[in-house]
Amino acid sequence: MTKSMRGRLLAWLLGALVLGGLLIGYNAYRSTQRDLDELLDYQLEQLAFALSRQDVGATQVPPAMLLPEPDFITQVWDRDGVLMFYSRPNLSIPMRPAPGFSTVQWNGQAYRVYTELDGLRIIQVAHPLSLRKDMAAALARRAVVPLAALLPLLAVGIWIIVGHALRPLSAISTALRARSPSALQPLPQQDLPEELVPLVGSLNDLLERLQRALEAQRQFVADAAHELRSPLTAVQLQLQLLKRAPDEAARAPALERLERGVQRSTHLVRQLLTLARQDPQAAQSDEQPVDLGALAREIVADFDPIAQRKGLALGVDSAGVVELRGRAEGLRAMLGNLIDNALRYTPWGGRVTVRVRRQPGAAVLEVEDTGPGIPPDQRERVFDRFYRATGSVDVEDGSGLGLAIVKRVAEQHKAAITLSDGTEGKGLRVTVHFPVEST
Repeated sequence: MTKSMRGRLLAWLLGALVLGGLLIGYNAYRSTQRDLDELLDYQLEQLAFALSRQDVGATQVPPAMLLPEPDFITQVWDRDGVLMFYSRPNLSIPMRPAPGFSTVQWNGQAYRVYTELDGLRIIQVAHPLSLRKDMAAALARRAVVPLAALLPLLAVGIWIIVGHALRPLSAISTALRARSPSALQPLPQQDLPEELVPLVGSLNDLLERLQRALEAQRQFVADAAHELRSPLTAVQLQLQLLKRAPDEAARAPALERLERGVQRSTHLVRQLLTLARQDPQAAQSDEQPVDLGALAREIVADFDPIAQRKGLALGVDSAGVVELRGRAEGLRAMLGNLIDNALRYTPWGGRVTVRVRRQPGAAVLEVEDTGPGIPPDQRERVFDRFYRATGSVDVEDGSGLGLAIVKRVAEQHKAAITLSDGTEGKGLRVTVHFPVEST
């Protein structure tokens, strides 16, 4: 019951009714007690007035004389304190010579007392306060008991009404359970209660994003299978050639080609795994402060031996701390792929420069090389998976995934990427603008 929305609503509504009934009963008790106090105080005054008009005590009380109600206690004294008349022989309240109303504690019970001075007599009329409270409680119970008797009927009615109100939610749940894993069409939103429209809208948004993710995954798997087929087939052929080599002289070039084929396959698999790990919808909770300049210097130092082996000048231009909030692993993959691409496609004797700077509201990362560049008409397509620009140097060693990884990390950090010509119109310059909060 506590895990059911219907049960919770029933419990809360019944609890509210019970609390309301208790408040009504308490208010009725207080109001009734106040009204009874006024009424009974008035009766005390009237009894005292009636006794003041009777000659009690001077002569014996006639047997037919009507005495006050047993709940009321009447007593008459003379000015010398001699009790002249009393209505309750077994109960005598102390005399209160001061006129008016007062409260007297006597024998463990409280009494409301009214005293009137009538010439040479003192007339005192009292009423126990406990009786007043009992009468008020009885009247309050009469107001609450009908509501308590109706609680079972109210519970049944609330259960039926809440079940009817939750029927659209049950229909949505049934429709979702009846769907197959591949059925990701949006849920209908017609004739829905206003409270369910945001929920169904969020579910439809989730289904749409899930469908896009599954389509991207299917496309990624298909592209990966297609791209892996060629290098693995080449490795297999090179292995066969190596086995058929008649001597050491013929085996050496075949072994070298086999090694390059294995390296290309390894690089392709590594790039595929890196791309798969970069989620554009990554949670912001994974982000942390990252010094982009320090990260650039670290990665440039890692690639420096490769640049020297290829006869390239690799440098970094970063002044001060350029900090942003991001995922360090993704930023490392982005910068590593930008530098790797620049080194891969820049000819011998060229230069690759990494720049990090701060602009108002943005952290800027630039990687510029002196390679062949990318034609303007292909700069949008190079971010597609497995696409390689024409006219590149050593294009057979590339996987076509480097800039796809860069784009995925940029989307993850809400960054903008632009491709332009390098200095003096030569080479390629990749610029990434990361939005940062101004300090």
